[in-house]
Amino acid sequence: MSEEKKILYSGMQATNALTLGNYLGALKNWVNLNEEYDCFFGVMDLHSLTVRQNPTEFRQNARKLYALYVAAGLNPEVNCVYYQSHVPAHAQLAWILDCFTYMGELNRMTQFKDKSQKHSDNINAGLYTYPVLMAADILLYQTDVVPVGKDQMQHLEITRDIAERFNNIYGNVFKIPEGYIGKSGAKIMSLQDPTKKMSKSDENVNATILLVDDKDTIIRKFKKAVTDSDANIKYDVENKPGVSNLIDIYRCVSKKSIEDIEKEFEGKGYGDFKLAVGEAVANELAPIQEEYNRLLKDKVYIEKCIKENDEKAAYFANKTLRKAMKKVGLTEMIR
Repeated sequence: MSEEKKILYSGMQATNALTLGNYLGALKNWVNLNEEYDCFFGVMDLHSLTVRQNPTEFRQNARKLYALYVAAGLNPEVNCVYYQSHVPAHAQLAWILDCFTYMGELNRMTQFKDKSQKHSDNINAGLYTYPVLMAADILLYQTDVVPVGKDQMQHLEITRDIAERFNNIYGNVFKIPEGYIGKSGAKIMSLQDPTKKMSKSDENVNATILLVDDKDTIIRKFKKAVTDSDANIKYDVENKPGVSNLIDIYRCVSKKSIEDIEKEFEGKGYGDFKLAVGEAVANELAPIQEEYNRLLKDKVYIEKCIKENDEKAAYFANKTLRKAMKKVGLTEMIR
């Protein structure tokens, strides 16, 4: 890690396969940023426990997520790509920060309300205190920058509030992180309901492009994408959300402007447009899929990366944890 570079922190939950939305909205931006910052990227498996998991599938999904990180371009020899649960400091700091977080703050978290409706049979305390664990994730690494979508800004705000409250009592313990919103692809919508964000938990398989979908599947899903009855390829989110979503996707993978895309498909039908978007996405994902499949077979390399990066993450996290523990008066372990 370089003293000149700022620290960037992010991660994804280890549940199900990643979607095109995860890639264009987050993962691709991380790859573009990882030379500018010293980066920590977590496989956020502790967060995943707020929903009941099949243990075998859960472990497999975590390994697949790690492989996708690396396949997409997050070099584990340059970045710190690690498992959240392999660094106990996350859970330890989360408990300390729980004691500096107010009930009223957690009650305002919209994600808790949304997830409680989806999982009404399992409204657990972990789901409620999820933002505090997220705060611990970020603050452990003295993070400067957190890439966030607009729907995650609330979690970053509570992280900043907790850190400032702690610092006001005990001095300069935590760095106050800033948010970073990517310039493009920040929010990719469902192919079947373009008013909703593309989600890996969507029950409609045609709504979501998975990063592991083959070319035929990708093109078939795009052919079924919801558009409108006006066969005019124009960017208008309010009146043409389906078409606008496809333009956004095509823009992200082709690096063309909205104006150029509108000109390219002027006078053409939705069929031609959907096929072009599907092929562009398949071509973008093909090298990632090839490397992903290779990495899954290279167990020795992946496990070496996990071990080395877990140790790197623990080194940085434990420095912050020890400082926080000392400030609140906890007795240091005798080693």
